[in-house]
Amino acid sequence: MNTFRISILIICLLNLVGCATGSSIVTGNVRPAIDTNEVKLYLEPPLEYETIGLVEASSEVELSTQAAQDRAIVELKAQAARLGANGVVLGNTGDVYYGDYANEIKTVKGKAIFVIQE
Repeated sequence: MNTFRISILIICLLNLVGCATGSSIVTGNVRPAIDTNEVKLYLEPPLEYETIGLVEASSEVELSTQAAQDRAIVELKAQAARLGANGVVLGNTGDVYYGDYANEIKTVKGKAIFVIQE
């Protein structure tokens, strides 16, 4: 009986953590992948850069909309890092509702770039 309770507890905890998904479209020259922590977010494009591609990410809202948005941003940066981009110019962000509108997904899109000069 204890094993069953522990299994249920683990499943519940995993559901609370949540996850994010993302994708990318290459439109320029891909560079070697970099660490996600090296990717900087931009609201406005820097002075000089090369466009590598388009990236997007989403995360389902479980307990907090801010936590879902944060997970989506982390995934967005991960998608850019895989392309070798050291920056993302943020584009559209939004909410997608499904079912009875009680289920919400946070989305974020951007342009993966390689910054030459800020």
